[in-house]
Amino acid sequence: MTDLSEGSRAPERRRPEPAPRPGYEAAKRVMDVLVSLAAILVLAPLLAALWLLARWSSAGPGLFRQGRLGRRMRRFTMLKLRTMYADSSDQLHREYVASLATGGQRPTTGRQGLLKLEEDPRITRIGAVLRRTSLDELPQLFNVLRGEMSLVGPRPVLPWEAQIWPSTYPAYSRRFEVKPGLTGLWQVSGRGKLSVDESINLDAEYVRRRSFTLDLVILARTLPTLLRGGAA
Repeated sequence: MTDLSEGSRAPERRRPEPAPRPGYEAAKRVMDVLVSLAAILVLAPLLAALWLLARWSSAGPGLFRQGRLGRRMRRFTMLKLRTMYADSSDQLHREYVASLATGGQRPTTGRQGLLKLEEDPRITRIGAVLRRTSLDELPQLFNVLRGEMSLVGPRPVLPWEAQIWPSTYPAYSRRFEVKPGLTGLWQVSGRGKLSVDESINLDAEYVRRRSFTLDLVILARTLPTLLRGGAA
């Protein structure tokens, strides 16, 4: 399998900036609109069925709405299928991420993937399946259609995460130069097997190398990556 990372562990300062690509942003937006709209129409029955499953899994809404940071650190409401018990506290996740940021513990490399707790008591039984298959992310097609996200880009981050990582990893802030995405370079280059610094460097590398061709390659590799298992 072709390695897209091109030595992602190298320091960011050694990477030259790419030449501007006139028309890339426009072409990317056209693809985002056409693909997300087509996917929503085709997957509407599946989305409805998964929404009902999320509702049935425990008391609470089928959709989960959460504030995330997008391009230029603009806040938007990201949509997901609910995978946790309603009104679950995020304190456990905050403590885990803070521990990773200070080198207190290694990230998990199991099915849940990078930055996700391997045994999270907040997740419902159906929610665990949705997360493992990344089906909980499908409602973000509406975020793509609205222009808040793109099909390809770094994953959208929580506001409090943006206050933790840049001090340890300066390359982290480069993600805010582009729209966040449903899938990205690190997701198809190792997913949960990557370390934190590898994933952050791969996100920064995508920002440097971004092109319509690279987006198409990442999209083509996303489904096979999902089918091999693991969380995005």
